[in-house]
Amino acid sequence: MPNDFYIDVPPLNSQHRTTYQRQPDTNNITPSKNPSSATTERISFRTEIVPPSTIPSSTMADEEPTQFDEQVASAYGAPTPLSQLEGNGIHARDIKAIVEAGYNTVEAVAYTSKRQLLTIKGISEAKADKLIAEAAKHVPMGFTTATDIHEQRSRLISVTTGSKSLDTLLAGGIETGSITEIFGEFRTGKSQLCHTLAVTCQLPLDMGGGEGKCLYIDTEGTFRPVRLLAVAQRYGLNGEEVLDNVAYARAYNSDHQLQLLNMAAQMMTETRFSLLIVDSATSLYRTDFSGRGDLSARQMHLARFMRQLQRLADEFGIAVVITNQVVAQVDGAVFNPDPKKPIGGNIIAHASTTRLSLKKGRGETRICKIYDSPCLPESECLFAINEDGIGDPSPKDLEKMDM
Repeated sequence: MPNDFYIDVPPLNSQHRTTYQRQPDTNNITPSKNPSSATTERISFRTEIVPPSTIPSSTMADEEPTQFDEQVASAYGAPTPLSQLEGNGIHARDIKAIVEAGYNTVEAVAYTSKRQLLTIKGISEAKADKLIAEAAKHVPMGFTTATDIHEQRSRLISVTTGSKSLDTLLAGGIETGSITEIFGEFRTGKSQLCHTLAVTCQLPLDMGGGEGKCLYIDTEGTFRPVRLLAVAQRYGLNGEEVLDNVAYARAYNSDHQLQLLNMAAQMMTETRFSLLIVDSATSLYRTDFSGRGDLSARQMHLARFMRQLQRLADEFGIAVVITNQVVAQVDGAVFNPDPKKPIGGNIIAHASTTRLSLKKGRGETRICKIYDSPCLPESECLFAINEDGIGDPSPKDLEKMDM
């Protein structure tokens, strides 16, 4: 296991939240939001203890703490600790066995089938039934009205991409609580967009951020911290703090890639994260499973990986961004103007909530198209890869595209 995966996190404590304190920074950094300002603002993270009667929600930083409500807490990415299940025949050793199996919250237990719980050492059928029943008391699992769902979705946070045109296309940015897939050829801006999001997710809500840290799983060795520093300077953030708030791990095979998600779930119970990036989610599968004989095993393993990603999005309310590679589509290529398609088949297609297709443009200009979405119309926009991350094309670049 690479040593650079592990980061310093506070002790496991369900009664914590991450707050953000703006501090004047007199460094010679020009902020992008207010160029006329003589000073910039940087965000520093600190962890404070919150009484059990308050809700640990970053969106309520300017309000008085309100009475704790489990449904609201879950919606804001504050999962219920497993200690809540202790009692009524469920002992501390049972909780320990569940945690060792990779289930770190009550939501994780509630979303897991009885069959999966029975695979945990020491969990009998009667104990599994009791766990499911107790978890259901803390996590709403029944029907609700469309009005309630509409109200919940109206409070969803979107993380800015750094480009106004791209944010407009996505109705605000990358949506939390769901999986966004970005696919395209090499040099279309997939990794550059991931690097920008790793910084913008740390911004305050009023700047289009998610007020949380970032988990970055790299499978191709394309992660470059210097790109994060450039984006941090653009937003007037302290570069050292921005790097400290990104937990990085290099995945070396598909099994390791899946194992890292279990580690990520444990880390998310200890501190506030708003974004999980996997760049790319499918590259290791192309080498670990080769040939048609391994196709079924590959798709089953990939399905488990995608299911785990969705579970993390549901449990912690984070935004999940994965990049995907493309393959040439030989059949019918004569009639298809763009014969390239994303790999992963229907497994990736059904698991991803929003799918974005990136294409090359002129110079540093790129084209993003809504490939699939449950609510966004099929449309496209232009964005640019700049020295300080993803942004909007210059008027000069737009003129070149119109020529």
